[in-house]
Amino acid sequence: MSVARPVMDNVGVDSLSELKSWPADNVAVAVIGDDGAVRATYGDQQRVFRLASVTKLLTAYAVLVAIEEEAIGWDLPAGPEGSTVRHLAAHASGLNFDNRSVVAAPGTRRIYSNEGFAVLGETIADSTGIAFADYLAEAVCRPLGMSATRLEGTPGAGGFASCIDLSLFAAELQAPKLISTETLTEATSIAFPGLNGILPGYGRQSPNDWGLGFELRDHKKPHWTAASNSPRTFGHFGQSGTFLWVDPDARLSCVALTDNNFGEWALERWPALSELVLRDHRSA
Repeated sequence: MSVARPVMDNVGVDSLSELKSWPADNVAVAVIGDDGAVRATYGDQQRVFRLASVTKLLTAYAVLVAIEEEAIGWDLPAGPEGSTVRHLAAHASGLNFDNRSVVAAPGTRRIYSNEGFAVLGETIADSTGIAFADYLAEAVCRPLGMSATRLEGTPGAGGFASCIDLSLFAAELQAPKLISTETLTEATSIAFPGLNGILPGYGRQSPNDWGLGFELRDHKKPHWTAASNSPRTFGHFGQSGTFLWVDPDARLSCVALTDNNFGEWALERWPALSELVLRDHRSA
C-alpha cells in the first residue's frame, strides 16, 4: 500500500499562518483530502505529541479490525451487566468516566467513559491473546506506516503520535483499506440514537450523538469543529490540545496537535481554524 507523505502546497497556506498566535510552544497541523493527498501543513510534522482522547480514534479502529476479523462481535457481553462491545464503543455502557462503577443502565445515557475504552482493550486482548498495545500496532499502525505512533497508557487516552502519522490515519478514515467502507459507515453513524449526555468541555448536549468510538458533530452547539462543518463530520479532540476531524461532505480532514492542554484558548481558535480550512480547501 502506498503511503502518503505530507507536502506543503500553495493552497490555503495563508490561512494556517494564524497558528503562530496559538498559545502553545509547539503546533503541528495538516489538511488532508479524501484522495489521501496532504493539502497543507504547518509545524514539525514528525514531532511526537501526546494525544489524550484522540487515542480513542485509534482504539476504535482497532475494534473495527477485530470485528471484521471476527475476534469479537458487537453483541459480545463486555463491561457492566447488560452491556456489550457496542455499548462500550458508543459511551452507552453506563460505566463511570474513570472507574468501574455503574452510574446508569446500559443504553439509557451517553456517559463519556475512559474506563469503557479500557474494557474494550481488555476484551480484545482476552479474545485474541495479544496485548492491546501490540494488537493496535499490528492491526492499525504498521499497515498504515504510522511508525512513530505508540500506546503507552490506557486505550482511551494513552496514545502518542506525530502529525505525519495522523495524516496517514486521516487518509484511511476517508478511503478505508484496512476495513470495509460499510463497517466504517456503521461506526460513524449514530449508535443508540436520542441519548442525552455531556460533551466534555462543551456541556450538556440533547441529544449527545455518538458513533462507535467516533464523536459525531451532528447538530451539536457548542462544538469544537466549525459551524460550517457538515453534520456528518466525525472525529475526536483530546485534553492535551489535539484534534482530528473528517468531514465526508467537504471531502476533507484536519489534524491539529499542540503541547498546550485544552482550555479557554481552544474554544474560539479550534472552530476558527476549521472554518478557514473549509473555506480554503473545500473546492481545491
